[in-house]
Amino acid sequence: MTYDRALPRAERLRMPWARDVALEVAKQYGVCIRPVALKRIDLQTGQSEIIDVPCGATREAVCPPCAKRNRQLRMAQCREGWHLDHEPAITPDEPNDEQRWLIEFRADMQARRDAAEQAGEDTTDLDAVLSGLDDEINAAGMRGNVLGRTTPKRTRSTRRRQDAPDLPRRKMASTTLGRTFTSSDGKVYRPSLFVTLTLPSYGKIRDGVPIDPDTYDYARAVRDALHFSKLVDRFVQNLRRVAGYDVQYFASVEPQKRLAPHLHMAIRGTLPRAEIKQIAAATYHQVWWPPAERVVFDGEHLPVWDDQTGYIDPATGEVLPTWDEALDQLDTDETTEPLHVIRFGTQVDVQGVLAGTPDADQCIRYLSKYLTKSLGESLDTDHQARRDHAARLAEALRFEPCSPTCANWLRYGIQPKDAKAGMTPGRCRGKAHKPEHLGYAGRRVLVSRKWSNKTLAEHKQDRRTWVLEALGQADQPPDPHRYAWKPFPAGDANVPPLAVRLLRTVAERQRWRAHMAQLEARAAGQDLSAVREEAA
Repeated sequence: MTYDRALPRAERLRMPWARDVALEVAKQYGVCIRPVALKRIDLQTGQSEIIDVPCGATREAVCPPCAKRNRQLRMAQCREGWHLDHEPAITPDEPNDEQRWLIEFRADMQARRDAAEQAGEDTTDLDAVLSGLDDEINAAGMRGNVLGRTTPKRTRSTRRRQDAPDLPRRKMASTTLGRTFTSSDGKVYRPSLFVTLTLPSYGKIRDGVPIDPDTYDYARAVRDALHFSKLVDRFVQNLRRVAGYDVQYFASVEPQKRLAPHLHMAIRGTLPRAEIKQIAAATYHQVWWPPAERVVFDGEHLPVWDDQTGYIDPATGEVLPTWDEALDQLDTDETTEPLHVIRFGTQVDVQGVLAGTPDADQCIRYLSKYLTKSLGESLDTDHQARRDHAARLAEALRFEPCSPTCANWLRYGIQPKDAKAGMTPGRCRGKAHKPEHLGYAGRRVLVSRKWSNKTLAEHKQDRRTWVLEALGQADQPPDPHRYAWKPFPAGDANVPPLAVRLLRTVAERQRWRAHMAQLEARAAGQDLSAVREEAA
């Protein structure tokens, strides 16, 4: 049906916009709906072309095709690493000429800087050069700081030693593989674990909402959410001590119905369920931060920034203690208690899983189920009581310090770490304070270093290679020195409209799908003429 102005107005208004239909078709074919247009210039021929680079979003609300692709990538990563039967061999690459030159150049600049310092000359410019070189060293594919640790590690009293519970300890073995079991018929089984850990109760809950909001411990709930990632780190450390080998894991952090984070973890190898529950019960994390109970500055009475000294008290003119000074004071007072202690709740679920079983596939889907959504998207917006619960949680989080650099430390009379002008308590821009994150600022997917013996980029390349081979196209690595990439300025007239670019990519995907259908039909021995008709 063509657009006709003679149609009744109500009927015309019901007709969808062509652009919206193009977006829906793009989603159907797995095409990124927010591509970044880049100009690729061939330095050998001088020719240029427009290349649409997928946005790579991980949230479905931003770009469903990219989010789905990332979820499938994570599922492949989880599946490949869960039941490995051989040790992952991770050996560093040999340094290339560029990396060697950077290190040599940095050595020369460091020598110049040291000589200038001994001569009493100003080293500001040389320090800036060295800082830039360190960034270039990391960008060139080298890890860490060439000088190692440049600041001394803060030490505390042994009475404040964290996470040393009375747990069984086995002698560490140099392996990442768990035990195997052989049945009477000679078949070897390599079981693994699927573990779910939750936080404790903060009050009675019904349908995800506190029965009595006045008695619900929102203050503890938000602090537990803020430091949940540290508790997970402690659990992994204790798990490896008890297991006696380098336990590898793939975990995802998801929100419960009550909006508290909890953890689903796939673990390579197996331990008795009683030991897993014992480890979870004994694991805790102490937050040794300055006190944050007594409000020093509030309302209109706020600290004032001074370019020379930092934040000062406007009434007395005294300089607020810096973050390091506040920690030094904390370390010298042996009577001080930690700001917060976080533990897991009593609900610990442990399941044994075998490779290649329906249970393993179901666990992998469960691990990746909510990866395309933010933590806050689990909130039922049609449920008024749940909206009120989320609002109370956000209010409790508003003035809670989320990190050493949080602006909320000014409220308690302390300069945040790396303080700068313009900081205001209650307006921290940290990830944890955004409503969609519900106080959790850590990574949603936690993967150990030796899980699948591949990086996420390598998993992505594997999928790309498989597709190109199926399409009969050789995946030749491009020459990095042949092309130059430049972004287009906003509103550039040389960039076609988004709908045109989407339709071009959709047409390309249609050709791919038709070719894949022919290959599948050939493998199944079907009549290709029918397949071509359907693809056309």
